[in-house]
Amino acid sequence: MTSHLLALCFDANDPLRLARFWAGVLGWDMADDPRNSAALLPSDDTGFRIRFLATQEQKAGQNRTHFDLTSTSLEDQQQTVARALGLGARHIDVGQRPEEGHVVLGDPEGNEFCVIEPGNNFLADCGFIGALACDGSQEVGYFWSEALGWPLVWDQDQETAIRSPRGGPKITWGGPPLMPKTGKNRLHFDLAPPVPGDQQAEVDRLVSLGASRLDIGQGEVSWVVMADPDGNEFCVC
Repeated sequence: MTSHLLALCFDANDPLRLARFWAGVLGWDMADDPRNSAALLPSDDTGFRIRFLATQEQKAGQNRTHFDLTSTSLEDQQQTVARALGLGARHIDVGQRPEEGHVVLGDPEGNEFCVIEPGNNFLADCGFIGALACDGSQEVGYFWSEALGWPLVWDQDQETAIRSPRGGPKITWGGPPLMPKTGKNRLHFDLAPPVPGDQQAEVDRLVSLGASRLDIGQGEVSWVVMADPDGNEFCVC
């Protein structure tokens, strides 16, 4: 029995605006959310929702996690880029080389994402969200494979990737060198225990896999804040 990936959460200065942006880019519907945040429900096999949680903190540094969006043709890639720019995205430079075919953008709050060129074999059988691309170690890839019960679909040269047996995006980790962590991550996972009401048992299991409990000033809340072996925050709801 393993955790269920319930949501990918964005810290947002304007949650509703950011939700509307990503709803327009992805074609997902907005929905009510139990944590009083803006949320999107997938319209495909992604398998998790996206939440936007209010914060006063401003974004600092490059995110450790970003979307890789796929394209079926150069025209399709250009249309995705144009749609995102029309909704409030902007081109950004994260050190990509001119000969690389993907387009790097930032959403209205600067969260990076890539629109991948057509013909990418690694993402060929994935949907529009081809991957959640993460900066992370091989160890953390192994941890999340065990935590979610998702098999490894790539494990080479310290780069790892996992994918749900039900399909949807891959989650990838690029291996060393890792970016320095500067404060709390802007994006994090919300997990649900395999059996409702078994939160503590699942927390204990995740600790046995290498996670740790974390205090980020959350106070008395119904969820447990934890960190994976690379120090990335996540919540068990």
